[in-house]
Amino acid sequence: MRERGIISKELLDSFELQGINRRDFLKYCAATAALFGLSELEVTTKLAYALEPTSKKPPVLWLEGLACAGCTISLAQSLYPPVASLILDKISLRSHWTLMAGAGEVAEDVLNATIKQGGYILIFEGAIPSADDRFWTHAGATGRHHFEEAAKKATSVIAVGACSAYGGIPRATPSKGISVSEALKNAKIKKPVINISTCPVHPDHLVGTILYVLMTGKIPELDSNGRPAMYFGDNRLLHDNCRRRAHFDAGEFLNDWNDPKQKDWCLFQKGCKGPLVHIDCAIRRWNDGINFCLDCGGLCQACGDPGFYDKMTPLYTAESEASRRIWAMREAGQFSRDES
Repeated sequence: MRERGIISKELLDSFELQGINRRDFLKYCAATAALFGLSELEVTTKLAYALEPTSKKPPVLWLEGLACAGCTISLAQSLYPPVASLILDKISLRSHWTLMAGAGEVAEDVLNATIKQGGYILIFEGAIPSADDRFWTHAGATGRHHFEEAAKKATSVIAVGACSAYGGIPRATPSKGISVSEALKNAKIKKPVINISTCPVHPDHLVGTILYVLMTGKIPELDSNGRPAMYFGDNRLLHDNCRRRAHFDAGEFLNDWNDPKQKDWCLFQKGCKGPLVHIDCAIRRWNDGINFCLDCGGLCQACGDPGFYDKMTPLYTAESEASRRIWAMREAGQFSRDES
């Protein structure tokens, strides 16, 4: 690949300061090219330009509504790939109430100045209360007011996590939290929205989306639920890549956690919603590729789907409407493997 001349010495020096050599960078470009369906040369060229210290980086505002800060924690604890940290260092993150060192009037002045200037990417974590604005207030105003003012001058909005994308857990509380898309619709604000669901957000999904926007200047292809198709598309059915799938087909469902014979059996009877979920968790995995829910004795709660949380409960039995739907589909033969 003709990478010489594409990556400047200044950029390579910045890589070295963060423990990244040229080979690691090129390997990351190759993996990214395969994911995006682009040529390796094109990805390397665009990514190197996006990361150049002299290039103008898009300003980013990160606001948080009704949330536990889990998405922030998930992103902050990301260790691999190291290029991810570099990408986030190179964007101009103007405001993040959890991570920023500044506070009080100094922080608010930066936030307000950025909003006045406009042209930034708005990343929003958490839901917006619809029952009563008093469930979320900040700096003497309602959270809804802050959200709407920030959204008006944003180029695009990234809804981070299940709460922001679809309402999540706050939707099932007295606050009756709503999604970013619904809040924008209520305020009659038209902006492109990218939903990056799961509870919490997968750091690869967020970093990959930011990378795509930096490289192409546009939002990625979205699925029918407004999520990046490269992570949540129709060809990403979790059930097809689950190591317990054969036991589902054979009707072997775990009922007794204490029976060693059942330890690898399907967790449907324990509430697993995997057969309905389109996400790449079984391939990408979590905790820097170490594990994911179904491989550590847990089950899929469908935290990336619009129905999470209230429409997926009870989570740990097969009594939910989603579980009944899965069983009906199984009885109808809709999960039969293609033997051709």
